[in-house]
Amino acid sequence: MSDSLRLLYAGTPQFAVPALEALSRSRHRVVAVLTRPDKPAGRGRQVSESAVKAAARRLGIPVAQPATLRDPEAVAALAAHAADALVVAAYGLLLPAPVLALPRHGCINIHASLLPRWRGAAPIQRALQAGDAESGISIMRMEQTLDTGPVYLRKVLRIAPAETAASLHDRLALLGAGAILEVMDAIAAGTAIAEPQQGPATYAARIEKAEARIDWSQAAVRIERQVRAFNPWPIAETAWGEQTLRVWAAHPEHTPHHARPGTVLSCGPAGIVVACGEGALALDVVQLASRRPLRVREFLNAHDLHGATLGPAH
Repeated sequence: MSDSLRLLYAGTPQFAVPALEALSRSRHRVVAVLTRPDKPAGRGRQVSESAVKAAARRLGIPVAQPATLRDPEAVAALAAHAADALVVAAYGLLLPAPVLALPRHGCINIHASLLPRWRGAAPIQRALQAGDAESGISIMRMEQTLDTGPVYLRKVLRIAPAETAASLHDRLALLGAGAILEVMDAIAAGTAIAEPQQGPATYAARIEKAEARIDWSQAAVRIERQVRAFNPWPIAETAWGEQTLRVWAAHPEHTPHHARPGTVLSCGPAGIVVACGEGALALDVVQLASRRPLRVREFLNAHDLHGATLGPAH
């Protein structure tokens, strides 16, 4: 049996939980967890702990929450663990050079794309927006530059036709958990090989709330991808008179029209069909502010959109 590894684990959101759980069940030992400091969340703005902190406490693993890793005291605290590797998954803090150099096997990142495709903060959403046919997980040895390091392992995942950011996130999190175990075992056995990234790189910029506004002059297929990419956040939205209508699910419709983009062409159980710059989009699940999301059939029982125009006033 190959030697086991002493690991530090750095992560914050739910995406990082399956890999932490998998490593805690493995022959490797997670000696401590790093996560972002607790912060206010939700409508009540009550201070809440991260998903990774909750998982670590449940697993009985010590937790540290430094505000920065540029403090020499924070670096010294990490060094005291004498870890063989630091596994990182959506941590949210940059690792400075002294931290990257601490573990003898370096810092290993679980990244939710097939690098060098979609380096950066929002690879899941950008892959859906772009209409990519596949996504995946890359296990990468970290460098000081963003997501440029050599890759130990890639796992490919086909993107389903109705895939949302929520569903792809969950599938990739599980895929990443299995992939990091493979790489840790290979590193322990001395058989791991990290190869330089090949091919053109693309950048996955952080999602901004303003991107949620639907531009009906775009093609229906592009808007439908926007709807899926921004579910569960920030949720695609459009103006309906003085109200904001959020769109949780939609599908393109082959409905010929010569209407101005944003015009509601028809309303029925099959959807609220809206004219787009190219084609039409049927809204399947919608939501008004402070209300719950509703299937269109239920929404139309209380609201009439016949002849309405969605989007900013012209």
